[in-house]
Parts: sequence; structure tokens; C-alpha cells
Amino acid sequence: MTVLVVLPGLDGTATLHSAFADAVRTAFDSVAIISYPPDQALDYVALERLVRAKLPSIEPFVLLGESFSGPIALSIAANPPPNLVGIVLSTTFAESPVQMLAPFASLTHFAPVRAIPLSLLSWWLLGRWATPQLEAALQNALLTVTPAVLRSRAAIALRAKALASCGAVSLPVLYLCATNDRLLSRRACRQIGAAIAHCTTVDIAGPHLLLQAVPQACAHAVNEFASRLGC
Repeated sequence: MTVLVVLPGLDGTATLHSAFADAVRTAFDSVAIISYPPDQALDYVALERLVRAKLPSIEPFVLLGESFSGPIALSIAANPPPNLVGIVLSTTFAESPVQMLAPFASLTHFAPVRAIPLSLLSWWLLGRWATPQLEAALQNALLTVTPAVLRSRAAIALRAKALASCGAVSLPVLYLCATNDRLLSRRACRQIGAAIAHCTTVDIAGPHLLLQAVPQACAHAVNEFASRLGC
């Protein structure tokens, strides 16, 4: 019985993955999405502790780290529980996703997160794959999280330091790279690929919110990866 455990993006909710979860279930016995507290500003160390407490204790599982959660997945992969069999990374990073902004991470505490127009978020995160349904789901997910927590997560993402963890990863790794990602540059993917020599990269036509915009294509890549693991 193999489980796929999904760690979400910056919103930290479990509400944006239903289509992907439905599509990927053909290769897994179950799909579990771990959500983060919407009203607690936890750093990566605290979030990793929370995640580890919720991982399957017996069943073999594959861990998927999406965007903001990539550093958590990489840290767990560097010191894995015995039943972790593989890692999937989706549109994510090991170090600051926007290097030039890293020195200004503390300024995110003043960011007017509720004032960002949905049209701008949609252009940035969904691009031409935007639909009214996806935009509404994104907006609703963000509204469930307090502004202070969103600011905190943006700050710790800008300070991410998970590249050292990559060298200790011996598990099979799949990286899903969005070809039309307006948030992350290709550098983030190349950096992880260079640090983990056995990492397999799959390019998928889509935006930063890849699992939401093109769930079938993502599920196909993950299912093929799972089949190579014997899941």
C-alpha cells in the first residue's frame, strides 16, 4: 500500500489539489495532503517537524513538495524515514526563489497581501491556463490564511537554505518543471538538478501552479515515476 503525501504551496491549504489527487490515484492506494496552520507563523524547521509527525508510520510513501514546500521535502529526503521511497518536487526551489530579493526578506512583513489584485495573481501564477474556477479556488485558499502568516511564509521562502540538503539525498527524485513559470526562473530547477545528480526533470507546459492548471499531465509524470519505484 503506497501513499502519495503532498505538501502544499504558500497558501498551505489542502483545498487546491483535488483534480490532481483524483488523477494520480491510479498509481497510489491513497493521497494525503498535509495542510499548515492558517494562523501560525511557523518557520521551515517548525513546519518540517509538523510534517514529520503526520507522515505515514508504516506504509511506503512518496513525498511531493510543491513550490513553497520544496525545502521541507528536501530536508526530509536528506534524513528520510525508512518507509519513504521517493521524492517529487513541483515548481520549487532549494534556495531563495528570487535571489535579488533575499536581502529584503524582512520587508515582506509590510506587504499588503490582501491588496494584490486577483488579476495580477492569476497572471503571475496561472497565466493563460487561468479559469474562473481556478481563480476562485486560489482566492478562497488565500483568504483562509491570515495576512501575517502569508507574509511570514514569503519571508522564509526568500531565505530558504536547503541546497546543502540536496547532497545528502539518495532517494529517487522527480522534478516537475513548468515551462511557463512566471514566478520561478529555470535556474531553480537547474540548481536542484546539479545538486542531485540522479534527479529526473520533466518539463510540463503550464504555469507556476502546475498541479492545479494541468493536473492530468502532472499525474501522468508522477505515475510513471511511481511505476519505476515499483509502487
